[in-house]
Amino acid sequence: MSATPALPNTTALDPAIAARLKRDAHGLVPAIAQQYDTGEVLMMGWMDDEALHRTLTTGRCTYWSRSRAEYWVKGDTSGHVQRVRSVALDCDGDTVLVKVDQTGAACHTGDRTCFDAGSLPVTGG
Repeated sequence: MSATPALPNTTALDPAIAARLKRDAHGLVPAIAQQYDTGEVLMMGWMDDEALHRTLTTGRCTYWSRSRAEYWVKGDTSGHVQRVRSVALDCDGDTVLVKVDQTGAACHTGDRTCFDAGSLPVTGG
């Protein structure tokens, strides 16, 4: 079960942005990190209003860890920093796309992307 973010209602996220977000039951939205110049999809993490606010104002990706129940800034312990180039919401407001300049691996396994595990077979179409 996902933990609820520890700092509800402490955000300074622009109210116009906050109004567009459609959060899950825990106040979270998925955030896709994509390499800004190649389009490579790097990883998916979770953000609440505070994590998005920190991401927008610091230029570094901040996520909410559901397993550790705390905020984390990508690269603070690994050195594999994500510097934000742009942020967009999808048409439904339920997913954030963060275009980044990734230094080093994006995945906790040490791979460049979390999607290096191999393609799944597609049998239809």
